[in-house]
Order: sequence, then C-alpha cells, then structure tokens
Amino acid sequence: MLRHSSVPIAAFFGLCFGLCLGMCMGGAPIAAEDGGGAASPARVERLRCEYRVDPRGIDVARPRLSWIMVDARRGARQTAYQILVASDPEKLARNEGDLWDSGRVESSLTNQVEYDGQPPASRTECHWKVRIWDADGAVSEFSRPAMWTMGLLDDADRQARWIQAPAALYHPALENQATQEESANKIQAAGLFRKEFAVDQPVRKATLYASALGLFDVELNGKEAVPDLFPPGWTDYNKRVYYNTYDVTTLISQGKNAIGATLAPGWYSGHIGWFKQAFLYGKDPKIWLQLELELADGSRKTVVTDDSWKFSFGPELEAEFLAGETYDARLRMPGWSEPNFDDAAWQPAVVASDVTAKLEAQPGVPVLITGEVPTQSMSEPQPGVFVFDLGQNFAGIARLRVQGPAGTRVQMRFAEVLNPDGTIYTTNLRSARATDTYILSGEGVETWQPRFTFHGFRYVEVTGYPGRPDKDAIRGVAVNSDIPLVGSFACSNPMINQLFRNIVWTQRANFISVPTDCPQRDERLGWTGDAEVFIRAASYNADVAAFFTKWLRDLEDAQGPEGDFPDVAPRIVAMGGGTAAWADAGTICPWTIHHVYADRRVLEEHFDAMERWIGYCRSHSEGLLRPAQGYGDWLSINADTPKDVLATAFFAYSTRLTAEAAEALGMKDKAAQYMRLYDDIRQAFQKAYVTDDGRIQGNTQTCYVLALRFGLLPENLRDKATRYLAEDIARRDHHLSTGFVGTAYLMPTLSDFGQTDLAYRLLLNDTFPSWGFSIKHGATSIWERWDGWTPEKGFQDPGMNSFAHYAFGAVGQWLFQYAAGIDTDGPGFRKIILRPHPGPGLDFVNARYGSICGEIVSEWRKDGDDLTWRIIVPANVSATVCVPTLGADVVTVDGQPIENALGLKPLRQESGYRVVSAVAGEYRFHVQRPK
Repeated sequence: MLRHSSVPIAAFFGLCFGLCLGMCMGGAPIAAEDGGGAASPARVERLRCEYRVDPRGIDVARPRLSWIMVDARRGARQTAYQILVASDPEKLARNEGDLWDSGRVESSLTNQVEYDGQPPASRTECHWKVRIWDADGAVSEFSRPAMWTMGLLDDADRQARWIQAPAALYHPALENQATQEESANKIQAAGLFRKEFAVDQPVRKATLYASALGLFDVELNGKEAVPDLFPPGWTDYNKRVYYNTYDVTTLISQGKNAIGATLAPGWYSGHIGWFKQAFLYGKDPKIWLQLELELADGSRKTVVTDDSWKFSFGPELEAEFLAGETYDARLRMPGWSEPNFDDAAWQPAVVASDVTAKLEAQPGVPVLITGEVPTQSMSEPQPGVFVFDLGQNFAGIARLRVQGPAGTRVQMRFAEVLNPDGTIYTTNLRSARATDTYILSGEGVETWQPRFTFHGFRYVEVTGYPGRPDKDAIRGVAVNSDIPLVGSFACSNPMINQLFRNIVWTQRANFISVPTDCPQRDERLGWTGDAEVFIRAASYNADVAAFFTKWLRDLEDAQGPEGDFPDVAPRIVAMGGGTAAWADAGTICPWTIHHVYADRRVLEEHFDAMERWIGYCRSHSEGLLRPAQGYGDWLSINADTPKDVLATAFFAYSTRLTAEAAEALGMKDKAAQYMRLYDDIRQAFQKAYVTDDGRIQGNTQTCYVLALRFGLLPENLRDKATRYLAEDIARRDHHLSTGFVGTAYLMPTLSDFGQTDLAYRLLLNDTFPSWGFSIKHGATSIWERWDGWTPEKGFQDPGMNSFAHYAFGAVGQWLFQYAAGIDTDGPGFRKIILRPHPGPGLDFVNARYGSICGEIVSEWRKDGDDLTWRIIVPANVSATVCVPTLGADVVTVDGQPIENALGLKPLRQESGYRVVSAVAGEYRFHVQRPK
C-alpha cells in the first residue's frame, strides 16, 4: 500500500519553521470547577507527555507532562497550575480527574511535571488537560484535552508469540540465487503473514501492539494499520526490542475480519555497514503482534501471533536497506489481508523459541514520510538512461509512475552527484547497490514506492522505462524520524541561508531511528562522534528530546564491560570502543539533553554509565594522560592534532560534565570528587602539553580550541592561546583547518574569546576549505569532507566521500547561539540569555527558536552605524538581555529611553553590551551611535 504525504516539501519546510514538580501550598485541592479568580487571557497549548503528542502504549510509571503558556502581555507568567487526568474523555469534559486531580499547585513549572496520580495499570487511557493562574491571580480556561495510554506493563499481559517464516526469507521467484553456503551475500525478501478471526458484537476499541526482529507493516481488512516506516526501529536486538502501539478501532468490523502483516529483514538480518555483513543479530526475521478488542459488552477478545498464522512470499522479491527493493507487481495477491481469501497454498508459520531480547514499549519517535520532493529537471545522458534531478540531496525513496506491458522491469538507481558527462556518480556508495526495481503488472497506470528501504540521493537514474518518461514519472519522498522543526534562521547573505538549509536537510536525512553518519553508502551507522559534535546544533533545529531518549539507551546498551562507550550505537561487530571524542558522547549527549530540556531523568538514567566511562578513561591513562589513539580530529585539513592531546582534553571535559551532572542530581560528594579529578587532569594537561608562553603541543587550531573551550589553560595564558589560534587562521589566508572535532567548537570559542569578527570571516568564506566552498559548487547538504569535490581534483577518495554528513553542520549552533544570540541560562530555557553578536558581512539576522518553554525571537538589523533589535521573551520566561552598544550609544526601547522601559531592569555595562534583565514580552531596541 502506498503511503503519501499530503504536504509538498516546500510547504512542509515552511510550516515546520513557523513554529521538579511544584508543591501544593497547603489545604485540600480546589475543585476543578472553582476558578479561583478572574478569567485570564492566557492560553495553555502544546500539551505533551514524555515529549510526544498523545503517545500510545508507554511504560513510564510516572510520565512527565509539559505545556507552554501563550500570553503576549509583558510580564506574563504562570504562578500556579492544575492538571486533571481522567480515565475517559467524558469524565475529563465534566472536569472529573478520577486518575489525578493535582489541585492548584503553586509553581511556575510548565515541563518535566511528573504524573502523581493513581498508578495506571496496563492499557489505561489517560485523558488530561491543564489550566494555569497568571501573575494577577487570574485563571485561564482549561487547555484542549490531550491523552496518553499505558502499554503492556507486565509479562502476563503479553500473550503473543514470536513467529517466523518456515524457511529463510529468500524469494523462490528469483533465479540464479547463490547457494545456501553463500547466503551471507544474498538479499532477503519480505514475507507475508495472515490470520482471519470473527467478532460477534460491536467493537468499542481496538488496539494493536506490534513488534519485530526486522521491520513490520500491518493491514487490517485490506486497510493500512501502521502509518510509520521501519518500525520498531533499530536497537541491539540481543538486548531489547520495542513494540509500537496503534489505535485501529475504525478498521475492525463486527463479523469476519482478517489481519495481514509484512515482515522484512531491516537492521536485524539485512546487510549492515561496509563489511557486507548480514545476520548481525539473527538469520530469520520474526514478528510479534497482539490485537486487543474491547467489545460492546465489556469483554476483551485478543488475536495474537502463534502457530495458527499462515505464511507466503509476496511481491517483494528483495527488501533490504543497502541493496534496495525489487517488487514484482504480477505477484500481488489482491485481498490477502481481507477475510475469505483463499490461503490454502500458504504454509504454517513457525513459532520461534530463541528470542531473548527484552520487549519494551517504544520510547522514541516514529519514522515518517515528511514531505515530497518534485523533480526539477530530466536529462538523457545516454540512450534509454534517464536522470531525474530532484534539486535537493535528502534521504527517502522515489515514487514511480509508469504504464507498460506486464513483466517490464523499470530500474531506479540513486546518487547524490553527477559525473561530468551527466551520468550518476555511484562510486562513493561503495558496495551499496542502492537500486530499486519495479516489474510491471501491465494493469494501466501503476504507481509504486518501496516501503522497506531508503536511499540518500538527489538524482534518480531510470532505465527500462517503456517509452520516454515525463518529469512527473519520478517524485521524491522524504523520510526521517519525527523530529519537529523548531528553529528558523535567515540573514542578509543567501549563502548562509543555504548553509542553514543544508544543515537541516542533512540532519533530517541522518535522523532515521538512530543518528547516522550518512544515508547513502554501505555504512549508515550510529557514529557516536558525529552525534556528539552535532547534538547542540541539532537541538536548535528540531525537537530531539524523545529521539535522543531512545538513542541514549542504545548507547548505554552498547557500553563495554570496562566502561568504554562504542564508536557506533547500536554497537556492531568489528567496531571499536573507548575512542576519544567518539566515546565521550556518553557524557556529552545526556548532559546536552538535560541542559536543553531540563531533563533530570536522563541524567538519573545514565549517570552510572557516565561514571563507568570516567573510570575507563582513568584506568586507560598514564599520569591522567590518555594514549595517542583513535581517530583524532577526523578529516582536518593539513593540521595534525596530536591524538593524546585531544584525548586528554576530552577526558577532562567528560569529567567536568560528570561533576556537573552529579551536582544537578544533588550528589555533592561525587560532584566535588569529579571536580577534583578534572582539576588534576587540567594540571597534567598543562604540564605535559602547554609551554610557559601558552603554546600547546601540536600547535593546531583544534589544540587551542579544545584547551580554551574546555577550560584547560590557566587564566594568564588564555589570551596568548587565543592569539595563536587567530594567527594560525590568518596564516592560512583566514581559513580553518579543523576536522570533525575541532569544527564543532571553533566558532563558539572564537566568539567567547573576543574574535567574533574572525568567526564571521570564516563563516562567509567561499574558498577552500569553508562551508561556502561546497555551496558555491552547488551543495544542498553538508559534505563529509571539506574537499569532497574540487575543480582541480574532482571527487575525493570514493572510499569515504559522503555528500550528506552533518558533522561540519555543527556550525548551526553558532548561528543561533552567537549570531542571533539565543541561549539558555541554566537548564531548559526557563531563564534565557539574549546576546547577539552582530559582525561584518551580515546586515540582518532573523532567528526563532521554539524552546520547551515557548518560542524565542531575536531579529537584528543594521542601519548604517545604528542597530535595531526585536526580541520576544516567551511567557513565563525571564531573560538577561545584552544589547550591543558602545559607551556613548543612545539606546531606546519601544521609543522610550531604556531606563524607562517597562519590564526591563538595568544590570551592568560590560564590554560591548548594555545588560538588562527582562520579563516576558516583546521589545524593540534601537541603538543609535553618535554622529
């Protein structure tokens, strides 16, 4: 069945960009109908549970609730809230919180509010709403209702059994298959499972719980039951696998019914990585389904996978991520997921007895179709070879529209770039076949798109097409995890605007169940170093809280017995661990999620793993100096940062973050212990690598950046180190030399140490090496290498040359945090800092960021020597506002002297800024320089 997005990609992009529990103060909870004061114009919006909208089937006993306060009045703030949670929507509509009525809670919290009602049992529906009291004591209307449901919390609730095909998933319709001994190189197919059942009375509610060791899709009575792609996602299937929960009430009828499931190998048994390795977790994909029907009389009927199900191969002859899909439309079986289908030729499914993975509720977000990318142009570089240019490098699939004789084979191959002769360049895909093939049924106009694979591409080569296709024969379908875009950035320079778009597109192309390195070649692994350097930029672009909640469990599952975090998570055979900067994702990523979303629980869950990593570093050091091993500053340009310098710097940084995590968790003794260790590592670093005049061993940009950023230098040497950094950049004709690691920290370090003008020069460069260089040569995504292609040399080493790698896109953090000046002051944007860094080369910057507490706006524009700056501090948030000024500048706010502005309080004058505190509201600053 085809899945369509109703949103064209351009409109989708625009729409997406448009965007500690307090204690009750004595007495009994007030009744829900008691307003407790006058009506407030404030509204409560964006209700979420565990970071998700109306999640189904969660297994968190005390889920965290969040909302935002919407109120444009200056000084708007929440002083109290009331949450009602009811077991059905009718009770909630009557303001009956039979599961929980929090009463009036005197608190300003709008997120990370833990449910504190009756412990919900398995399958419980929890319908909830919130109202708040404002600064005047007036109460808002209740929010629109939201909900969550509990999953199957106890083992006894899970009655389904794992089933699999009676033989290996190699389609019998394919000829010239390799022998069984060569099966590791064969491409697996997708298989079909079905069962019929009867319902003797009306169905009040139907819920499907579904999982697979592999990928699944489900149909009920011929209709799509699963809206997402690639469920249940990638985990270490030897340790845990998730089930997803779906409301399928509208798909069940009284009388005869049928359920059909398609099972594909996916990450479980398909080929993964560049090792041509299949069967990483097992040879035979398995599926687990439990359909629960609540009937009109209150009874429950359950349909589960067991040995009563039947199996057959279908039209998917091949279905793997790296190879692609082969689909024979002649083998479709109309009605196979409907009742009364003749399945006499089908075989009995086999119950699997070798599943040891723990089955848990899905904590992450689904992979969805998020938009469509129409073809921009079509060429024919060779007779019968048609190349469709979609105009954007992205991850997803191609939808084919074709008409022709039965048996006609139309082949689609995918590429990010073209050869000089206009043919597609696929050498950089290495062993990934990345080919989809459709065999026509001959029944009129046929439309098809694969459902168990994806590719990274801008260009689609089509061969075997009957006749000459028109441009609409191919349409791109963008696929990625459901990470709502929350940030937008625009400025006066078109190249920088393209850079921002490239960063976002590349993030989305690589956030598919796990944060991968690339979406196109035979790799697509959850590289920890890439995730670590990019996570802060990622959190400005999109809401990644739930996405990383899931992946951080993958990361801890992959931690070695000595405490070493892996190079990739989920961990796969032949990949190492304990690598400096890569393994430090185990401290940096949990800390960043805590910092951005005020998520204390993520620290609680992963603090032990953070400690084990520090223990590993300590035991694998000599005199607190880490060995010269690992990847170093990967893909730097003519700059060899010593690996021991880099590794020891990250040892110090991870130790400091672990100390800060302990402090946040109230572990005072451990916080002090790790801060002492951090100080000892600093001293060892200085003694081993820093000269008396501030030179650092290696003398590279990355050496100075890490030492400055991680606080490893004594105060008296910081200015010198900053000067050496600036001199090295100048010596390279004002170009960077940093690789994956150094680039992530380069721009923030320059601005923090008074070199913002130099940062702007690097940003605006369009000569090699720079961000602008790739854009000048047509890039629509972030390249893996600074020199992925050059006019002089052409393509770089095809062994490692992705054109969709987000690591160098870490500069996106600087665009928001420094150019626009939007940052959090403490965890979770409850207090913020607005401190823009206007610089040479940009006339204006417009940025918005939808924080967990509401949307923040920073828009500045130069007018000659004057500056105007519009900001919005969201309701219930306070800000420290740093207005760019020189001493004699005249500053007005909304036409009034800044000293008289409502909602502002002068704090201090510091270098280049006048600093004031601000309550929530919109402010327009004008800075006039004396003529």
